[in-house]
Amino acid sequence: MWGVYPMIPWAGRVAGARIGDLDVTLQANNGPHAMHGVTYDLAWEVDRRASNAAELLCPLPPTRWPLGGLAAQRISLSRGRLELEIQVQAGDRPMPVAVGWHPWFRRPDKGDMTVFVDSPSVLEVDDELIPTGAVVGVGRKTDLRRAPKVGRRRLDHAYVDVSEPAVVTWPDLELTIELPHKSSTVVVHTPERGVCVEPQTAWPDPFARPDRSGVVQLAPSEIFSASTRWTWVAP
Repeated sequence: MWGVYPMIPWAGRVAGARIGDLDVTLQANNGPHAMHGVTYDLAWEVDRRASNAAELLCPLPPTRWPLGGLAAQRISLSRGRLELEIQVQAGDRPMPVAVGWHPWFRRPDKGDMTVFVDSPSVLEVDDELIPTGAVVGVGRKTDLRRAPKVGRRRLDHAYVDVSEPAVVTWPDLELTIELPHKSSTVVVHTPERGVCVEPQTAWPDPFARPDRSGVVQLAPSEIFSASTRWTWVAP
């Protein structure tokens, strides 16, 4: 239960903690794999602040990301709305980048939750949840297009080419999660104690298939930006 943290400069697992094309070794933190980027457990510096917003900075540590660069995020909160923006600036070397957000939502004490994700397809993965490169159709358990109840449904799936906002509903609240772009990836994870609905700009293990995954290639000093807006109302 980690609140909501940004995943920079990739989201999900990187197989073997390696970017093979660049001969880059990452810091493994999930068995032999590197997971959820390099900033999720680091302190961020407050660059600017206002009554309802903050802008934060975090250099990408070379021990975890040898390609360098700088991450920034802006968090803005108003009545019924949270806006989150990530920027990643490359250092003096070109680099690939993908980002995402990893919210942990609390299950209700009474009743159930529903999750809506408008996608007919998920990524096929191996036993260690590394994408194989194949895209497969959703099945009875994984189909979220009709906002089913979560219940005992145990998911850890990457939904691809999602074009509509994801919607999470509790008995007393409906949350709409707008996506970074119109072909986003949304990972849905439903452990026993919580529910995660994670908007991402690319597939997990994005560097393995840069021509398909949605990863962006930055030139030196170039900036990549992505944002999501969350709104909530009583149903």
